[in-house]
Amino acid sequence: MACWIYEGMLLFGVVFIAGYLFSTLSQTRNALDNRHALQAFIFLVFGIYFVWFWSKGQTLAMKTWNIRLVNLQGEAVSQKRALLRYVLAWVWFLPPLLVLAPWEMNALETIVIVVGWIMVWAILSRFHPDGQFWHDAAAKTRLVSSTPLSR
Repeated sequence: MACWIYEGMLLFGVVFIAGYLFSTLSQTRNALDNRHALQAFIFLVFGIYFVWFWSKGQTLAMKTWNIRLVNLQGEAVSQKRALLRYVLAWVWFLPPLLVLAPWEMNALETIVIVVGWIMVWAILSRFHPDGQFWHDAAAKTRLVSSTPLSR
């Protein structure tokens, strides 16, 4: 989970740059203009970020925490498999967001439901025979410890 938090901090910079690039190119003056297009653009940017780094084995946060993404044979994943993992990883967020969409809930209620779903999804990994997250099992990938290079 610490790697997740660090990844989130790094992604803040990615979102900032992507948002600036999008608003500059689209000449968006108000944050609510082109909101859905911006969300789609950031989804695409995140996809590029994760697919690129996962196909190399590690994101920047994963390097810090000595975690590596590999296929079931222990080799680096292909870009196609990394893309599949990216799409499947949205199971962490998409179901509660789809359930919340028809109702107008305040921010606290939304946070409680999304965080609750994330906790349930994380706990479900304990029921997998190898202790994997279910999106990794479906994508035929796994996270392994990588030993840091000694100097």
